[in-house]
Amino acid sequence: MLNGLSHSGTPHNVDFLGFSIYKIMSFVVMVGSSEITDRNLDVSEKNIKDFMEALQVAGQLSADNVLQTLKLLKVKILNNKMATPRCQKVTDIIVDYMKTMKPEGELEELCTEVLLALGFQSPGIVIFKLWDRWHLNNLPPNGLLVAVGRLIFCQGADPYIGVTWEYILHLLRMAQKEDDMLAVCHVLKGLVISARKHLDLGTKNDEMMDITQEALSIKAYLTLRVLFNRWSLRSNNKVTEETLVIIGHLFFLIPPSKLKNQVNRLTRWLMTLMSAKVAPFYISQCIFQLIDALALSGCGGINLESQLGNIIGMLFKQLSETVEDSNHHSVQNHSLALKAFYILTKLYNDRVVTLIRENVESKDPAKIVSTIQIFTDVLQKVPQTEQLKNEVMHSVIIMIQEDLKPVRRALLNFIEMLIQHDYLALPQGSIIINYVIKLSMSDCSNEEDIQLTCSKILQMVTLPKLITLVCQPSNTLAFVPLSKMATKMALRARSLGQVPYLSSFHLRPTQFISPQKLLTHLVMFSLKPYREGEFGVSSLRLLYALHPITSLHPVINSNVGQLWMTEIPQMLQMLDDHTEKSLNQEEWEDRLLQFSSQSLLAIDDDSWLEQLIKVVLERINYFNDDDEEEKAFLYKFLGFTLRTSRNIKMVQMMLSAILQTVHEELHEREGIAVALSIVSMKHLKVTLDQLQAYSAILTEKNSSSILKLMKEHQQREWGLVCNIIYLSYSKIISESKGAIFMHLDDILAMVLQHYRNCIVEKDKNLKLEYLDALTKLINILSSQPMAFQFKFPQKIEIVTFMMELIREEPLNSISSSIRQRAMNFITNFRKLHPLTEVEERTELLQTCFQSVLCLPSTEDLQKEASSSQEAQATEDLLMETLQSLLRLMETLIVEMPSQIQYCLEHLNIWLNSQNDNERERAMWCAARILGFTAKWNNFGVEIKFSRLGCLVRLLAMRCQDPVDNICFLSSQAVYNLYRILLLQKQMQRKKQGLWEEEGKSEVYSAHVFYNNTFEIAKAFAEYFTEMQLTHLVLTAMEGLTDSKATVSLAAAQLMSAVMKERGRDMIKIEEIVEGIVGRLNLQLEPNTKEETMRAMCLLAGNNTHRVVPMLLNKTLPWDRTNLALWKAFGTRRETTISVLQLLIGILEKLHSREESREMAFQPVAVTCALCEMLSGSLCQEAVQELYPRLLLAILHHLYWVIEQNVPQKMVVYNREEGPGRKSKPFDPTSCALEVVKLVFVAAAYEGVVVYANQHHCWDLLSSPKCYYIGIMDLTSGIVKNCEPAILHRILNLIRNILYSSNYHRRILARTFYAQLCLLIPTAALAPISGSDCGARLFGQSNQVDQRAQHHYERSWAPWNQ
Repeated sequence: MLNGLSHSGTPHNVDFLGFSIYKIMSFVVMVGSSEITDRNLDVSEKNIKDFMEALQVAGQLSADNVLQTLKLLKVKILNNKMATPRCQKVTDIIVDYMKTMKPEGELEELCTEVLLALGFQSPGIVIFKLWDRWHLNNLPPNGLLVAVGRLIFCQGADPYIGVTWEYILHLLRMAQKEDDMLAVCHVLKGLVISARKHLDLGTKNDEMMDITQEALSIKAYLTLRVLFNRWSLRSNNKVTEETLVIIGHLFFLIPPSKLKNQVNRLTRWLMTLMSAKVAPFYISQCIFQLIDALALSGCGGINLESQLGNIIGMLFKQLSETVEDSNHHSVQNHSLALKAFYILTKLYNDRVVTLIRENVESKDPAKIVSTIQIFTDVLQKVPQTEQLKNEVMHSVIIMIQEDLKPVRRALLNFIEMLIQHDYLALPQGSIIINYVIKLSMSDCSNEEDIQLTCSKILQMVTLPKLITLVCQPSNTLAFVPLSKMATKMALRARSLGQVPYLSSFHLRPTQFISPQKLLTHLVMFSLKPYREGEFGVSSLRLLYALHPITSLHPVINSNVGQLWMTEIPQMLQMLDDHTEKSLNQEEWEDRLLQFSSQSLLAIDDDSWLEQLIKVVLERINYFNDDDEEEKAFLYKFLGFTLRTSRNIKMVQMMLSAILQTVHEELHEREGIAVALSIVSMKHLKVTLDQLQAYSAILTEKNSSSILKLMKEHQQREWGLVCNIIYLSYSKIISESKGAIFMHLDDILAMVLQHYRNCIVEKDKNLKLEYLDALTKLINILSSQPMAFQFKFPQKIEIVTFMMELIREEPLNSISSSIRQRAMNFITNFRKLHPLTEVEERTELLQTCFQSVLCLPSTEDLQKEASSSQEAQATEDLLMETLQSLLRLMETLIVEMPSQIQYCLEHLNIWLNSQNDNERERAMWCAARILGFTAKWNNFGVEIKFSRLGCLVRLLAMRCQDPVDNICFLSSQAVYNLYRILLLQKQMQRKKQGLWEEEGKSEVYSAHVFYNNTFEIAKAFAEYFTEMQLTHLVLTAMEGLTDSKATVSLAAAQLMSAVMKERGRDMIKIEEIVEGIVGRLNLQLEPNTKEETMRAMCLLAGNNTHRVVPMLLNKTLPWDRTNLALWKAFGTRRETTISVLQLLIGILEKLHSREESREMAFQPVAVTCALCEMLSGSLCQEAVQELYPRLLLAILHHLYWVIEQNVPQKMVVYNREEGPGRKSKPFDPTSCALEVVKLVFVAAAYEGVVVYANQHHCWDLLSSPKCYYIGIMDLTSGIVKNCEPAILHRILNLIRNILYSSNYHRRILARTFYAQLCLLIPTAALAPISGSDCGARLFGQSNQVDQRAQHHYERSWAPWNQ
């Protein structure tokens, strides 16, 4: 199109439409050009025409171009006055454009703004466009409606209100869409607001409208009906909100009578809208306008009264909405709701207050806060009748009881307002004060305004009332702020000359606190001075501000005032100088008690003190179990108060009252005892008399109050009373500094009578209570140094009584701690004189051991328990009981260290018990008591163990007990016993100035002794006397037959070890030998039997000359036991040599002289013994050492035997041939021959036996006629099989008996010698013989047979080479 333009801007060859577009574009370009300003564009006919043409073809233009055109047009219209025709024309164009194009968004808004700009110049032109015939049956454009709605407010629009309203009523019925309805609402809203404005201005303005007031009322009513009937107004949308605004204004235009008829319908509709969550502001505004419109008529009407509940409910909900200061509607909603309440209260006072109060009982904090706000706002504008006050106070109490945290701030503000209207004067006023105090002591760190409000309220209370509040226990947490407030008020009153003397308080006891209560309360609050930071300081400062509190005038009892003026500042300074951590609480308590005592002395008024004591007693009974420290201090305070009094009768009366106070808890009983002990420091005799009188209820049936209780409570009460009495005696003993000891005989005698004359059944619990109380008394008594200066005759009787209690306990269970506590009592009582005698100790130990050690095992006790907790408790009690037994034993040993052996001896029965648990407990006691003694390290008094052997034997055997823990405990006991002996030995050596053995104790330990009987015997060997050694063996012997293999083996090992270390020092050898032989004949365990044999071997080795003859004297043939003993003698070299020497000596001695023809018994027994000894393989070394002598002695004995002509059937020895085979019997001859063989075999010359068998030597030796021939052949065998060294030994031995006085020995020796000389070369023989006796003997022989010569040459050939 631009190409078709000439230089002059005139188009060529274009049609009409193209030309129109060209002009429009030119107009748009022009208005958009920067060269044309707002001023040089006038609203000319030509521009209007161009604009009309542009809009008529607007469909061909872009929206931006149209938008720019409209913006510029709006500006020009606003800045230029237009002629009416021109305005009319532009208006028509805009409206037609809106009808045709139906613009939306910004374009529609701009069209509306252009219409507004036109309407500001000529409102009627725009308004009249509403009823153009073109849209009689259609809705005008929304933009036109909006513009008209705004223009109605303009000046000059008044004459169009009526006609516009008429037309709008028609449009109301047509609007269905939300946008249409909103557009209509704009017009209607403008109409109603404008109409109200004109009506409010009066008659003159009424005449300016084109409608009368009456007609306007009718149209308003019709509008309301049309809105309700034609529009669906039940949802939350913009239409509903705008409608609510319109209806609210309609209320003031509708006739009151008609409006009152619509109240019910309106209320239901508003409730529906609330359910639909319509914005609260619109609802509150509508309700307010409704009520306000009705109130203007003078009364609300019946319908409004009937709907009060619903309307008030809606208003409460509106007030419960959160107020957002940044949201104007939120603030207005709250304000309008309150205004509505105010108007309703004026209309219906009582009814509204009642309905408001009902909301107080709601659980919804928001609703309650709303209610309080309504009350606060409403009550200040209505008359304060008594009925109203009572009703409001009732509501306040309900809110206080609920005490919802979100409600507190509003409630306090309300209370502050109520106090201004004198509500505290009501009977329920104290409830309000207590609530305020409660809030002031709560943690409101994030709600400072609450505390400030509380403080402001409390400052409205009078000083006496405030002080009374300060001292109320329920206000403890608020004590500091309340006391500060009271102190400030008191000091202010003093500065004004109004000194607050408080003695008159007692004249109104129901209203204010008494001086005694005030003093007690403030002193008690000073007890913990740093509680809540300032408890003590606040208490003392208030006390200082209120002094004196004992009279109506300061002249009376001025001492109190002077004392407080001096002491209180010092105490305050003391608190300032310390902190909670640095302040010594005990010193502070003493300072408080001293201050109180001095104050009471200054008061010097018994009647005043009597009232004070009653106050203290009341306060003691008031405290609960959690206030132990405060209660304890009160008892002390009570004691000091009574100690101050000089009125004995009053002291007696008050002591009796104290003893009658509550005493269920221990701290209460201790408090009573402390109070009595303090009083006793000045009134000892009075206190003791009162205690004795009080104790009568324990024993006197006729007057005892205990029997008046129910039976199930009698034992408990008896125990509590007993506890109080004995605790009191204990405290008095601690405080009396010796004066009480003059009365202790009577007290202890009375103690026993209390139990023996007990008026109630003595059950387990009563015994425990009695023991507990008595134990505490004795503990205190025993801890006093002065107690050792007195003798207490009742001690033995009391200890005996305790043993009776122990004996009464069952042995098959441990259901109570009676036995334990009784033993503890005896332990603590032992320091007092007289000390326990030995006989009494024995009975005591036996009783305690019997009661404790015989109890069932832990496992059995636990099985009897009904629960795991009970099982654990039983186990713990058993262990505690054992500990008590141990402490008792330790106590007895400390008293008499030398008696430890007797103490341990009483355990023997249980150490040897067949029950594992009894042995274990007994060994535990033994180990602990020996350990205690070893650690005692005080051996100035020698501890003698006269039966040390028996003790070591017992402990050593238990080191092999089947129960491993007993073994462990036994090893500890043995080691502790060893340490005691070693320490005693070292102590003795030091006294003698001898060198002390160092490091010896380190050689042994419990670990070394564990399961090691040999080490035990070795360690203790040097400490045994001969008699102890013997007793050890004799008692150990008894253990050989124990059914437990380990124990019997331990006994055997102990004997064996002792025999090895100290066998030579043994006495009563015969008894020991007989005992061992007797037990060997029994069925012993194989290992035990073997070890017993070893012990016998060691005994025989150390006591050969006493043991061997005893065994030889046994009747032949010997049994297996005796044979086994002789065989054992051949197993140990030292014993074997010793026994062989003795046996050889017996053979040599008996056969050294010419005996009678009657056969001797002992030599035959010797050969039997040798048969067994030499049959083993372990005797070779010993036989080789004694070989020549033993051989000759046996050969000599053999000749003696065969010469006796013993019957062949005479059996002296039986040899076991092995399993399943018969034993081989031996007569004396065969037995002797067997010994000869065994000698060669034992000496490792079996070749001689072989040679003798081959040459029938045994037959020759068995015959008296061929005996010496057999000797010669046997000698040949010896020469052939023995080393030259042995032959030399044989020759040396024979040489000494060549000229023996005994004929047979002499012949035997010469036979041996001759044969040896015959078979041995002379050169080899000469060095050995050392004389010419051999040559002389050889000279007596005339010839040598060939066999001998051959044997000689063959045997000595190696020598000749």
